[in-house]
Amino acid sequence: WYIDALSDDGRHALTFIAMLGNVFSPFYARARAEGGGHDPLAFSAFNVALYGPSKTAAWALNERGRAEVHREPHALSIGASSARWEGGDLVISLDEPDTPFLTSRLFKSGRIRGTVRVRPETAHGEPLAIDGEGKHLWWPVLPHARVEVEMHEPAIRWKGSGYHDANAGDGPLEEAFRAWDWSRAQTRDGTVILYDVETLDGARTLHGRRIDARGGFHPVEAPRRCELPRSRWGVTRTTRTDAGGHATVQRTLEDTPFYARSVLTKRLYGEDVHAVHEALDLRRFREDWVRFLLPFRMRRV
Repeated sequence: WYIDALSDDGRHALTFIAMLGNVFSPFYARARAEGGGHDPLAFSAFNVALYGPSKTAAWALNERGRAEVHREPHALSIGASSARWEGGDLVISLDEPDTPFLTSRLFKSGRIRGTVRVRPETAHGEPLAIDGEGKHLWWPVLPHARVEVEMHEPAIRWKGSGYHDANAGDGPLEEAFRAWDWSRAQTRDGTVILYDVETLDGARTLHGRRIDARGGFHPVEAPRRCELPRSRWGVTRTTRTDAGGHATVQRTLEDTPFYARSVLTKRLYGEDVHAVHEALDLRRFREDWVRFLLPFRMRRV
């Protein structure tokens, strides 16, 4: 489960990811490499990132064993944190130890506690295969939503626009894809999602969708590809814009050796928009030196 949100004043952002089988876990990768049975639920994690006006205010990625994972038809809990459907809203209750060296240390408790409420404005009920073989599915569950953030530690409160999707796969990402670029932008009458996928054989596919304010789901023609500045770690970033339009990295939220998450401004289908953007390089992810660095960003609880 993936949720992102931008505050109405543009000063704050949030990302939340719940992973049943942490795809970026070196511990999960080791278990798969050793063969035999391996339970994805034994490598489950919540990743939460709160971004302030200039720095990361709080960040955590804590992986836990199967005994700390509890699933119901409308709820999921991992450790002390949970996500549940409540009266039509998706309510995320957070209680996580933070990763100190990845935050600005705006707070002293060392924990992330609070609630995020995602209120649907449009919904979509059908997953889409993104790999050509049907092994990897993407489902834009709530293409457009309102999000209310009320954190106690750190003390942060704001409201803004949000998005929720889900992914599921029957194999490791790096065995199906070389890379992808993804973005979602709120427009005057809905949301535009652009998902540029490059599979291992070098084939490129754009999954472009526009979801209108009534929930209608429409394929869109591919705008031109536009190069963006590489991240500090050298991750290649591209996006799609109108011919003769512009695209600018307003802020890089996450910068890692194989992944970058950014906020863009760009011209798209005749409209100036803000977009949440991610670039994933799975060739980098396979490198031994990247796998060596991963435990510094996450912990096995």
